Amino acid sequence: MAETRVVLKNCGVIDPGDINTHVARDGFKALGKARTARTPDAVVEEVKASGLRGRGGAGFPCGAKWELASKSKGVERFLICNADEGEMGTFKDRYILQHDPFSLIEGIGIAAYAIGAKKAYIYLRAEYRYLLDVIKKASDQATAKGLLGDLVIEIQEGAGAYICGEESALMNSIEGRRGEARFRPPFPPTSGLFGMPTIINNVETLANIPGIILKGAEWFAAMGTEKSKGTKVFSVSGDVKRPGIYELEMGSQLKEVVVDLAGAEDVKMIQVGGATGRILPAAHLNTPLAFETVLGSGAVTVFDKSRDIIDVVYHTMEFLAEESCGMCAPCREGTEVMVEILGRLTKGEGTREDVDALQDLSKVMTLSSLCGLGQGAPIPVMDTLEYFRQDYENRISQSLYIRSLKGTVR
Repeated sequence: MAETRVVLKNCGVIDPGDINTHVARDGFKALGKARTARTPDAVVEEVKASGLRGRGGAGFPCGAKWELASKSKGVERFLICNADEGEMGTFKDRYILQHDPFSLIEGIGIAAYAIGAKKAYIYLRAEYRYLLDVIKKASDQATAKGLLGDLVIEIQEGAGAYICGEESALMNSIEGRRGEARFRPPFPPTSGLFGMPTIINNVETLANIPGIILKGAEWFAAMGTEKSKGTKVFSVSGDVKRPGIYELEMGSQLKEVVVDLAGAEDVKMIQVGGATGRILPAAHLNTPLAFETVLGSGAVTVFDKSRDIIDVVYHTMEFLAEESCGMCAPCREGTEVMVEILGRLTKGEGTREDVDALQDLSKVMTLSSLCGLGQGAPIPVMDTLEYFRQDYENRISQSLYIRSLKGTVR
């Protein structure tokens, strides 16, 4: 199984500390082409025609978002690169930053030109502080060569909050406020950072931009599926022989990355998309990886048959409860209640009513939570109840039997 390297084409090839090695491989030609041969509107149209969708998980059409920001009224506009990457099992943006920071800087330059932004932020997660010098050096070298014009790029370090991967919490953090989700509308392209039109794209999304401008929208749109164009970079970890970073065309089967490339064996289930991602049984390894099926942030975590389903979901929910910003009651209270219920199940104290409670609570959280954390937190619970319900039933039956022997069943 061969990869299709678009975003990762320079990784392991160029020197991430020397801009000349990037320029030697057509680096910054796309930015030059955009500025000399394209109007900002034409750049936006090219990105729209490519079908590029955000690679952070939500999959919103990139060009449509840019167009909205470019036409919104404001004394200035901002561009934010989301390099927080706090999702469990996700490390592909880290790999890009570490091995090819110049493609990101070029993508930022093109995006800023397209929307009319003079200031861009790179929001870097706290755990990636060791990459700060790499990114700053890349930005400084591009500025010194005059490649970025009057664009100013500032690196803003996060403080380790998972919620700041959510765009409105991220903006609050940059503004010096508590990292918590905002009520919407308004949405960032019309009123975002400091109340100004703002575009937020993640590292992988922006790293796709130079190729689209240099080679054209048709080249990019020829890859992938009808609704999911281009390639996707995946972070594969868990019970596999070859964990790491892989890039495949959209629409490739889950089996291709999990088994063929990462070498997984004896698979029980796979979680695609991080802590709030979909969970699929081994029988679904032929599922295409695309926005219309399963995709998320690009994290692929593999669990073999030695893993306990309920333990996995319990620890995932513990993490989400800890990282909830507490802004809305459905997420704040719902995650805690789920931890309590799943904790009882892991300790052999569960009842059949607990399964019904998990299902009812999942529906409420999905419909009423303020942001993606609360809306997505029930997904692992709902998927495991759908595909591995017998594991829950067996755990409860065993618990009831043991307690009946002890005379404690009520």
